Amino acid sequence: MASVKRNIIANYAGSFWSALMGLAFVPLYIKFMGIEAYGLVGFFGTLVALFSILDMGLSVTLSREMARRSSLTEQEATTRDLLRTIETIYWGVAVIIGAAVIMLSFPIARYWVNPEKLTIADVQQAVLIMGLVVVLRWPFGMYMGGLMGLQRQVLVNIITSISATLRGLGAVAVLIMVSSTIQAFFMWQIVVSGAETFTMAACLWHSLPKKNQKATFKKEILGEVWQFAAGMTGIAVVSTVLTLTDKIVLSKMLTLEMFGYYTLAWTVAGALNRMAGPIVSALFPRFSQLVPSGDVKGLTTLYHKSCQIMSVIIMPISAILALFSYEVLSIWTGDPLIAQQTCLVLSVLIIGTAGNAMMNMPFALQLAYGWITLALWVNVVAIVILIPLLIWLVSLYGMLGGAVVWALLNTGYVLIAIRIMHMRILKGELWHWYLKDLGSPLLSAMGVGILARIFMPRHWSSELTVFCLVIVTGLGIVAAALSVSGIRADVRYYLSCLAKAVTKRVPAI
Repeated sequence: MASVKRNIIANYAGSFWSALMGLAFVPLYIKFMGIEAYGLVGFFGTLVALFSILDMGLSVTLSREMARRSSLTEQEATTRDLLRTIETIYWGVAVIIGAAVIMLSFPIARYWVNPEKLTIADVQQAVLIMGLVVVLRWPFGMYMGGLMGLQRQVLVNIITSISATLRGLGAVAVLIMVSSTIQAFFMWQIVVSGAETFTMAACLWHSLPKKNQKATFKKEILGEVWQFAAGMTGIAVVSTVLTLTDKIVLSKMLTLEMFGYYTLAWTVAGALNRMAGPIVSALFPRFSQLVPSGDVKGLTTLYHKSCQIMSVIIMPISAILALFSYEVLSIWTGDPLIAQQTCLVLSVLIIGTAGNAMMNMPFALQLAYGWITLALWVNVVAIVILIPLLIWLVSLYGMLGGAVVWALLNTGYVLIAIRIMHMRILKGELWHWYLKDLGSPLLSAMGVGILARIFMPRHWSSELTVFCLVIVTGLGIVAAALSVSGIRADVRYYLSCLAKAVTKRVPAI
């Protein structure tokens, strides 16, 4: 458990810094390039996420296999061949993706996005450069998954924190000193993406057991993992369709400027999801080790504890972002008009993202068991129901319609998918999840947030508003933590340790 705690701390530190770097410079991007150009940044993110379908489940498979084989001495020696096999496929697909984006650059610029201030030539050039960024950036996730599986998560977070700093700060420097264009922005992304991917690759290879013979591509390794990878591919396809359809539809139906506002709201909501990632990254390898060991009691305890930690972190932040979306956006962007255009959409997206974050640990447990059909079929049903609803709501309410569909999707996960899971895995633990893992922290955090919304004045200075929101968020986290018995016991233990340490340092009078 010491290594798990260390990994969670490292993951949160890295995630917090990466999220900070991702958010801090957005107002400057908009200032120098304009909201329409920032819409292209959002379109790039949509492209990257869309092509994640072609991951074919290999990054998660690599992470799972690295964790499993590291705990099985007889299979440890095969990890280098495993990496070489998956790496070869991954880079081949990366080149194909980049070539496809480059070839489609003109149709995208001419027939898909709807620029008003940027020219068709500007958009085409930006999309061409996006293709090169994708080639260099896409394999990064595969190498990171391998290091995560080996539980080298401190190293991963050092790399991602440095690259996030270079990506954000360097982009602003380029926009100020070189050119305030979207093309210059993406040219800098090429430099950073190449550096971070090759650094991560070198670290992963260095972390593997050494062998006298050279690592080779082996078809039989694919035979060992293809079933899990194929299932993950299916899940990736349907989940990508669900998570990106709103952005794809809105990028076509709205102007590039309005899509820029939607991208801005998703930038904040996506930062919330970053708060879930560190726990999943730290616990998934441990789940993958406990499942084959048959330690159901230990697995159950760890599962509930991780879900409670997730709630204690996610729910207070979600409550503040949803209830104070206008204030957050106004202070962050420095533009009340942008905040007014975006705040309601952000509040709805936050509700959906909070539900999505809470499903991360149950999904990680399913993957540890190798049960992939549940997520696959739940998402297939969701696609059939929600895509027609999405198109209808977007035609009526614009970007708000897209946000509503996201909230409905994740509400369905929490109400339906988790019930089905606990009919097969950890039977009898469903109401523990609803009442203790989710319910108590949610009600405590919402109580603090609603009281703050009622009594907090709406016309304070930015500095005072930020100070109060930080205090209220902290109070929400404390209230959520104290509402859960397991975490409350941990808090009591650490406080007693702190008290003993202070007592030893204070001399007797």
